[in-house]
Amino acid sequence: MNTYKTIIIDDERLAREEVKRALSNYPEYIVVGEASNAYDAANLIEKEHPDLMFLDIHMPEKSGFDLLEELTVVPKVVFTTAYDQYAVKAFEVNALDYLVKPLREERFAVTIGKIKAEFSKIEARKNPLPMHYKIFIKDGEQCYFVPLKDIRLIQSMGNYARFFFGSNKAMIKRSLNLIEEKLDTNVFFRINRSQIVNTEYIEKITPGFKHKLNIELTTGEAIEVSSRQSVRFKNWNSL
Repeated sequence: MNTYKTIIIDDERLAREEVKRALSNYPEYIVVGEASNAYDAANLIEKEHPDLMFLDIHMPEKSGFDLLEELTVVPKVVFTTAYDQYAVKAFEVNALDYLVKPLREERFAVTIGKIKAEFSKIEARKNPLPMHYKIFIKDGEQCYFVPLKDIRLIQSMGNYARFFFGSNKAMIKRSLNLIEEKLDTNVFFRINRSQIVNTEYIEKITPGFKHKLNIELTTGEAIEVSSRQSVRFKNWNSL
């Protein structure tokens, strides 16, 4: 069984105890520390390099959102809060889930399911296909045998995915999620719900509307990164 280092950040001791009790039913998530404010949390994250963080939003001096903006490397985040009006903003910063206090056992189980699904994806990506690997694509009467390194963009088309390479476009019957699990995430990045880009083909990145990023490929194609993935992209492969 894989284990994951977990920390709990909340200014209320009883709230931290509540999360620990809920986690006691899931031994793979090992609590390695807790903090009551953003400053101590940042030091704890630097020391422990946790995989997962349960994070309160309202804390003294700095909020949970403030903490995330200051971090260079961000653990997977589940927000825990007494307020429900921040849910949209929470998912914009790529939170796995948003729990409203007091915690309910059945709702916490749903959260654990989301966490497990995310870490399963991460484990699957530890052995990605090499960039020289060639994939066979049959699109109508055309057949292609294309190295992954030559694919600059993959776009969801319902139950199909369209591959862009050279001057060609071709589709296969495969979901974007299944394709993403086999790709090297040091090279390919999911920029929004329907597109994955080969970052080797990125020519220029510019800020866009509402903190979104705009990407221009070496081929001149312009693509907008979603708000959620713009946050992730800024942290992607950061030093």
